[in-house]
Amino acid sequence: MKVNLYEKYKKEVVPALQKELGYKNIMQVPKIKKVVLNAGIGRFVKEPRYIDNVENTLSRITGQKPMRTKAKKSISNFKLREGMEIGVAVTLRGARMYQFLDKLVSITLPRVHDFRGLSEKSFDKNGNYTIGFKENISFPEIKAEDIEKVHGLQITINTNAKNKAEGKALLTHMGFPFVK
Repeated sequence: MKVNLYEKYKKEVVPALQKELGYKNIMQVPKIKKVVLNAGIGRFVKEPRYIDNVENTLSRITGQKPMRTKAKKSISNFKLREGMEIGVAVTLRGARMYQFLDKLVSITLPRVHDFRGLSEKSFDKNGNYTIGFKENISFPEIKAEDIEKVHGLQITINTNAKNKAEGKALLTHMGFPFVK
């Protein structure tokens, strides 16, 4: 029987982090708050079919309907007007988030071409981690023959860790393969 990631977090990760970080109360242990998947449209901003394609891809990957992001201000050099749709984003929380992270670590990352591990440089000062994918075909839900154009996406894992070290310790115990 396969243990899901949330049960692993509660039974294995919390006690290990509590001991490693020296916390007396389990409520002090960092946890993952949300996961945000984001894909920018880029130079295809004038093609509505491309935006629909990206939206369809993200909904297949996450099982949740994405929201379209709009430009906040006009930038003439990029031929961008305020209110134009420039991206697609999905926010995952709770059970869906843990299912997605489990699938990401165990299935998707090993399928990435020339994968040698995740870089430690992608942490911000608050312990949040961002992974960028150049191609969406690494995800098991996406069939290479079904997609019109391959696009990239970013995954941001938002934690309540106090710093980079706590964030890295949390994700390492959760099974993320960081390169030394």
